[in-house]
Amino acid sequence: MTLTNLVSIITPTYNSSLFIREAIESVKRQTYNSWEMIIVDDKSNDNSVDIIEKYIGGDDRIKLIKMHSNVGVAAARNAAIEAANGRYIAFLDSDDVWVEDKLEKQIKFMRSKNAVLTYTAYNKMDVNGLIGSGVVWVKDSLNYNELLYNTLGCLTVIYDQEALGKMYMTPIGHEDFLLWLQILKKGYTAYGLNEPLAIYRTNNKSISGNKFKASGFVWNIYRNVEHLPLLTSCICFVKYAFLSYKKYRIS
Repeated sequence: MTLTNLVSIITPTYNSSLFIREAIESVKRQTYNSWEMIIVDDKSNDNSVDIIEKYIGGDDRIKLIKMHSNVGVAAARNAAIEAANGRYIAFLDSDDVWVEDKLEKQIKFMRSKNAVLTYTAYNKMDVNGLIGSGVVWVKDSLNYNELLYNTLGCLTVIYDQEALGKMYMTPIGHEDFLLWLQILKKGYTAYGLNEPLAIYRTNNKSISGNKFKASGFVWNIYRNVEHLPLLTSCICFVKYAFLSYKKYRIS
């Protein structure tokens, strides 16, 4: 049984001792108080767990699941989703942060739209926490066909598990993108709140390699999971690459 107003925040972590405090503090500062933060440690070998356990001692809304082996981000998120008690499932990685009224504004927006999946605009920051001047703006709404060549910032997404049931991520690469597609493929529309309510941390040292890998994951989803025709896959991929390049240029 889910709790109607509760938001379950899904946070996988692996060797995040440099950033996990900021992620937790950004949740604790939320003006919306009905939340639980489920952190899944994916067998870290730094002091991440020690840091998290100190927060648990001061706030019983923060919970920790320790994996016995390194299982990867999809499985870590799935463990948190399985343990979630809330109606709403939100995602926040251990190196990202939220603006303090993110949940309050997005849950209100979600209810006003009677939406099962929502997302917001977001800012970007570097590894030192310096926030860029640009904003990654979002479309007001997306259906399945439109999402095929768009991406949502995972740290901004919330889905309604009362309407959808618990939906999990497939460990395939770009698994968050695939989950949003699976939801919209049911005939739903995703709605965007075009206000920057989260801050995504980038790593400039690996961004080129990550973009190349992400492109491969997207192509794999088109062809081997969604089974799109070759021409449709090519058209979607060109659009995806163009929009991804525009996002990359924002700083």
